[in-house]
Amino acid sequence: MRGVVMYTAGDVRVEEREDPKIIEPTDAIVKLSATCICGSDLWPYRGVEPVDHTLMGHEYVGVVEEVGPEVKNVRVGDFVVGSFVISDNTCEICRAGFQSKCVHAEFVHAGIGTQAEKARIPYADGTLVATPGQPDPELIPALLAASDVLGTGWFAAVAAEAGPGRTVAVVGDGAVGLMAVLAAKQLGAERIIAMSRHPERQKLARYYGATDIVEERGEAGVERIKELTDGLGAHSVVEAVGTQESFMQAVGATRGGGYLGYVGVNYDVRIPGIQLFFAGIHTLGGPAPVRRFLPELIRLIWDRKIDPGKVFDLTLPLEQAPEGYKAMDERRATKVLLTL
Repeated sequence: MRGVVMYTAGDVRVEEREDPKIIEPTDAIVKLSATCICGSDLWPYRGVEPVDHTLMGHEYVGVVEEVGPEVKNVRVGDFVVGSFVISDNTCEICRAGFQSKCVHAEFVHAGIGTQAEKARIPYADGTLVATPGQPDPELIPALLAASDVLGTGWFAAVAAEAGPGRTVAVVGDGAVGLMAVLAAKQLGAERIIAMSRHPERQKLARYYGATDIVEERGEAGVERIKELTDGLGAHSVVEAVGTQESFMQAVGATRGGGYLGYVGVNYDVRIPGIQLFFAGIHTLGGPAPVRRFLPELIRLIWDRKIDPGKVFDLTLPLEQAPEGYKAMDERRATKVLLTL
């Protein structure tokens, strides 16, 4: 099969990879219908995260082609959406709703790599969720978004306690930030402030429910949020970037007693303990337990209540994945869908 391999930073290739096979009785083989490039894939692309002939991709939807003898919840022929973290969905941590920290957790990135034609998914019963039927083609981008960016944005909004009567500020206008805006709207937030300097992303943020746009960053961004909230800061803040500036901006924008949901992969972020101490806020984040939300998100998409697929603004065939990486690195694309 064809699949994406990153040899070194900036060196992305599409080449022949061995077809996946059932190894464990809980495995499933999925023939992928679509995959995509994630903002987190840019960390190794830019040399921040080590990479060496790494199998790329962790977002995926497709049709089950084969299952191991112990797989019960999905069947051959099912169209499925999978989380970017493998989970059994039965351990104590999974049952508490944190499947991304399952005792059998494994990142789909690197070990499996779903920027490819097929993928072996371990613990298929706990990782994959079947759709109610075969989706119409126009639903596939939206279902693909549920595999990571929608589920991650949704978790961030839930972690930030977005809801009725709340003002939500979203730091980051990438795909996850935009999905956090969508989630905050669906969760009933009264006011949603998107922090963005990019006109096209501002437009999409408004489509998804943003009521205000703030272009300032850093301390200026914090002050602007406070101006919009009677000097108090937002009740709920989502951090969806992962840089030092963005994280501290998110901390500063959260009112005393407020909630910060952080999902930006934060390499080299250093949080001054005394600043966090005196902020007096609740924090929750990390790799999103997407599997917790998949049934609900699939239903919202299936019923056409939400359309997260609009976050894809560039579609390329799998063979042109290197161009997709370049487009996202240069911010010419928010998120790239790869067709198969």
